[in-house]
Amino acid sequence: MKEIGYLIQAALILSWWLGMCLDPRFFEVFQFKNLPRNAFWAFWIPDFVAIVGLSLLRAYWTQSKILQYVILGSFSYATLYCMSLSFDSNSGWLPTGIMFLGLQYNIFLCFHSSLFRTSNSGLAGNVFKTGIQIVCIWAIALVMIPAIILHSFGSLKFPSFTWNFYSGIMLLGLFSCLGLSSSFFLVRDGSGTPLPMDQTNELVVSGPYRYVRNPMAVAGIGQGIALSVLFWSVPILFYSLLGAVIWHFVVRPVEEKDMEARFGPDFLQYRNRVRCWLPRIHRR
Repeated sequence: MKEIGYLIQAALILSWWLGMCLDPRFFEVFQFKNLPRNAFWAFWIPDFVAIVGLSLLRAYWTQSKILQYVILGSFSYATLYCMSLSFDSNSGWLPTGIMFLGLQYNIFLCFHSSLFRTSNSGLAGNVFKTGIQIVCIWAIALVMIPAIILHSFGSLKFPSFTWNFYSGIMLLGLFSCLGLSSSFFLVRDGSGTPLPMDQTNELVVSGPYRYVRNPMAVAGIGQGIALSVLFWSVPILFYSLLGAVIWHFVVRPVEEKDMEARFGPDFLQYRNRVRCWLPRIHRR
């Protein structure tokens, strides 16, 4: 998992710099008002050495934990620097947001084994925590981040009442219902919440989980795609599909390894019977 995770990170940063070099409009989207262009271009050397180079080293040649901490430290410094620039200039919120997400990504790569914990709350507590989680996650993933993306690309405006508006609203509603129903069965039948840090105590195979192993992920990616249709936005579509790639190749293997350790043969049987993304209708 970690090898693929660091390889994806190196590939994304290299692709980002390539886009900066080839497309002037793409370059302007990631600028800070008070930062001269020559100062911005100076970042490519630290990026290539401290993040891209070390990520490739971690992916192909060594499993050193110290190297992971060095990469995490590099990302932490760069993120704090971008945050300082954004607050000082009231600009560059997109690059700062991306750096913050990258920091969370590296924290997961370093400490994922300690992030998976089961819930110790009762039904009422799990219902309350799940409600708070849904409000916070949807506010960040479906409102704040898309708004920053749209604003940065100059397309933050109310969509026209055309076919894509109604299609996006319909898809958003359907995938939101899938996410809410999945949360309901996690709380009711799993005695836990959707978050890995407060996960279920029982293997959930009811509701949407009868047909697909990860309906919460399907719902989240679907909501992002629905927003891309609603606002007719390629950057939001890329944001959604990138989330799917990272979840499938980085988060999912860790989550399933943890579930295999906790639920043993029951989970292995369930994994062999139910697909990850595409639903399969089972005969009774």
